[in-house]
Amino acid sequence: MPYVHDTLTRLKHSSPAQAEFYQAADEVLESLRPLMEADRRYHDHSIIERLVEPERQILFRVCWVDDQGRVQVNKGYRVQFNSALGPYKGGLRFHPSVTSGVIKFLGFEQIFKNALTGLPIGAGKGGANFDPKGKSDGEIMRFCQAFMTELYRHIGPATDVPAGDIGVGGREIGYMFGQYKKLTGRYEGILTGKDPLWGGSLGRTEATGYGVVYFAENMLQGRGDTLAGKRCLVSGSGNVAIYTIEKLYQKEAIPVTCSDSSGTLYHENGICLKTLKELKEQQRARLDKYLETYPEAQFIPVKDYPEDGHAVWRFPAQAAFPCATQNELTEADAETLLANGVICISEGANMPSTADAIDRFIDAGIAYGPGKAANAGGVATSQFEMAQNASMQPWSLDKVDRRLQSVMQNIYQRCADTAEEFGQPHNLVLGGNIAGFRRVGDTMIQQGVV
Repeated sequence: MPYVHDTLTRLKHSSPAQAEFYQAADEVLESLRPLMEADRRYHDHSIIERLVEPERQILFRVCWVDDQGRVQVNKGYRVQFNSALGPYKGGLRFHPSVTSGVIKFLGFEQIFKNALTGLPIGAGKGGANFDPKGKSDGEIMRFCQAFMTELYRHIGPATDVPAGDIGVGGREIGYMFGQYKKLTGRYEGILTGKDPLWGGSLGRTEATGYGVVYFAENMLQGRGDTLAGKRCLVSGSGNVAIYTIEKLYQKEAIPVTCSDSSGTLYHENGICLKTLKELKEQQRARLDKYLETYPEAQFIPVKDYPEDGHAVWRFPAQAAFPCATQNELTEADAETLLANGVICISEGANMPSTADAIDRFIDAGIAYGPGKAANAGGVATSQFEMAQNASMQPWSLDKVDRRLQSVMQNIYQRCADTAEEFGQPHNLVLGGNIAGFRRVGDTMIQQGVV
């Protein structure tokens, strides 16, 4: 069918130099072929053409003053991609790698991720090319206030509810919320990821990492297996990776790696969660400091990585959890993982595996959970926070976790059932993309050409 090629050609013409966005669109469109062949309605209503174009793209300048009194300038973004299912929902990323193409790829992925949750939320994404690393609390506060001074007019509890992402945690959410409240005089749930002291949800910090493990557990149970006793490779050392490691231990698995921008840590006996949390959450230190406590562990600096991939994936294991960033797992990494005995991969990051790596996993028939399904626990719990804010009724941690487990089980089942329906059992990439697309596409048809 020519629609994939034609759509990508139009995107490259209308949105030049956005490689990550093209990659995300190509992966989704290719897997939609069976559905498009079976149901002409999506052609007749131009759902593909409408879906790949954001409803609104907001680009703005962010001016702020550093500790030396110099004026700094950054680019800010908010892409409101699709509101068919509810208010725009998706994180804000503060990182020097942020570009329009990165934000659009993340927002596009968010459409399908949010649809798979079954919850009433649309899709958006935003951020800035600001690097919080090395900045003082005062500088971060002034940047967040300047960013919200531009963003506040475009968001609202029934319009667009951003959350955190890379570089945006509880501290940044707090500064932005305070500025929104000052500008508008309103105390309302316009951001999620807040501290539970003032409207946040218990369990939100842990939700993405926990959800990634719950999804892996569901995939393995579908094959008559469990996580117990399995050695696991985890990339990253931020919020998602830390709570993936925590939940893996609770499931009696053994996480043996993590990583940061400086390199990879390997501890054969299992990563010490307490030490990792102290390094990353309290000291904000590099992973090589872990060796001061555990000299028997191994640290591989980035300069010693293999040319065709990443060191974190080059150790024997049975399960892998990419939790760092996009395209961190290459085709060569995939081949090594399969050769070393990995039978389950659950993605905590957004699009962490390259297209060629994904093909290897699907061809091998292993349990592979794509990010738009496996890491949806974070946005699901953000919606729980929105519900708590709207009702002004906080939920217990147990209630949040039970609902999270239910959402992750339902996402897995939707993906698996849809893959089975289209004759490709266990292909959760196809199942997730079609299931998410159908929910959004059918809703768009019912709401008319808007």
